[in-house]
Amino acid sequence: MDFIGIIPARYASTRFPGKPLVDIKGNTMIERVYEQDSISLDHVYVATDDQKIVDEVSRFGAKVVMTDSAHKSGTDRLAQAIQIIQNHLTINFDVVINIQGDEPFIKPEQIEEIKTCFGDKNTEIATLVKAIENSEDIFDENKPKVIVDKNMNAICFSRSPIQYLRNTPKLDWVKRHKYFRHNGMYAYKTETLLKLTKLNESVLEKAESLEQLRWIENGYKIKVAKTNYDTLGVDTPEDLQRILKII
Repeated sequence: MDFIGIIPARYASTRFPGKPLVDIKGNTMIERVYEQDSISLDHVYVATDDQKIVDEVSRFGAKVVMTDSAHKSGTDRLAQAIQIIQNHLTINFDVVINIQGDEPFIKPEQIEEIKTCFGDKNTEIATLVKAIENSEDIFDENKPKVIVDKNMNAICFSRSPIQYLRNTPKLDWVKRHKYFRHNGMYAYKTETLLKLTKLNESVLEKAESLEQLRWIENGYKIKVAKTNYDTLGVDTPEDLQRILKII
C-alpha cells in the first residue's frame, strides 16, 4: 500500500500561538516532527494556513501545501491537503496518516504500528492506544480513554473513566482492569477520509469534544493498534518547558 504522512500545522493556536515555530534545542518544532516522520515514510507533507509556516518548512527543504484558513478541524485540513497533493503528483495514495504537529519526539515505530492496521483489508480508519499504568490517567479528562472489542475495533472513546468498575474502590481500578488511553494519531483510507469531512457534527462529539465519536455514530469502525510509546505533546508554553527539561 502507498502511505503518505500529513502534518496539519496552525500558527494561530489559542493556547500557544506560533507553536510550530518554537525552538527546541536548535530546531523548530515542525522541523523535528517532519524529520521523525520521514524515517518511516517516503512521502511527508506539512499542511498549513499560514505563510510563516510555509517559509519555515521551505527553509529546511520539506514539502508543504497551503490550505484554507476556515477549516474547523485537522481532519478537514487533511482532506483538502491530500486532494491538492494527489492532483499535483498525479499519485493516488491508499492511506493518509494524520500526524500531530505538536509531538516533536514522535517515534517512527508508532507510524509502523499504525500501518499494521491496514493488513486487514476492511480497515478504513486506524488509531493507536496505550495501556494506562496509573490511576491519575484514568480520571484525567484530558486523556481520552478507549474500549475495544475482541477484533481490536474501538467501541467508544470518552474523557470519563471507562469501564466503570462497580463495587471496587477507584484507587484499585488500574489493578483490576486493563484501561487504554488514546494516542491521538490517525490513519485513513483516502476515500474514507474524504467521506468523513461530509458528516455533520454529532451529538456524542459535541458532548465530549472528540471528533472520532462522529465517525462511530455514523457507523464507521476504527481499528486500534497498541503501542508502548508515550507521546510528548506540546499544548502550552508550560508543556514546552517540561519537555525541555526532560531532553
